Amino acid sequence: MDNLRLYYGAFMALKGVSADFRENAITAIIGPSGCGKSTLLRCINRMNDRVPHARVEGRVLIEGRDIYSPDYDVIELRRRVGMVFQRPAVFPISVFDNVAVAPRVHGVTAAADLEPIVHRALSEVNLWDDLKDELRSPALRLSMGQQQQLCIARAIATRPDIVLLDEPCSALDPYTTLRIEDLLAQLADEYTIVIVTHNMQQAARASDHTIFMLSGEVIESGPTRSLFMNPRDRRTNDYVTGRLG
Repeated sequence: MDNLRLYYGAFMALKGVSADFRENAITAIIGPSGCGKSTLLRCINRMNDRVPHARVEGRVLIEGRDIYSPDYDVIELRRRVGMVFQRPAVFPISVFDNVAVAPRVHGVTAAADLEPIVHRALSEVNLWDDLKDELRSPALRLSMGQQQQLCIARAIATRPDIVLLDEPCSALDPYTTLRIEDLLAQLADEYTIVIVTHNMQQAARASDHTIFMLSGEVIESGPTRSLFMNPRDRRTNDYVTGRLG
């Protein structure tokens, strides 16, 4: 990101954000409510395009190409950048069809082609052994944690380069949260992961790099351990120690 500014009408929600996201690493975005974390995340796959009166200035580059340039294919962008939301957003259809949604959108329709895609995605999120005999069962029957794993499987079904997660564990119990964090660590071998979290312990446990935001600005970023143990900015120190938030 290079001097990224996002406006909702006249209101500037992001104020000249510049940041780097390392390939095959987990980057956490932290900060108090309303600081612009989710807004920043949604700029990476242009979800803010769908918000009335939203306007973006500056650049977001993936492999050197600005995704906001007029000739960038937004459909291709969303194949390359998967998204997982705060609450499990499973569709009221079967487990198989939930995972197959994105490949079908991108033109894969034959059952013989979809089956290995679904198998791979469910295996990567550690669900295949549990669900291989229930692929045609309604996804809404799954536990909350399994539903979120299924949403991650759906996000990676098209083999994206980047996976975005917006507070993916906020609706989950502590045990399931740790299971999702372990899963993300496994997936980082294959994908670049960016996670918004309000949970300081989760950011410290699960990420390689951390970005701290305040009032639409990046205050500090760097390796997670350094940012938590030896922050350069007083405001960062106040936030990670609980005095600001």
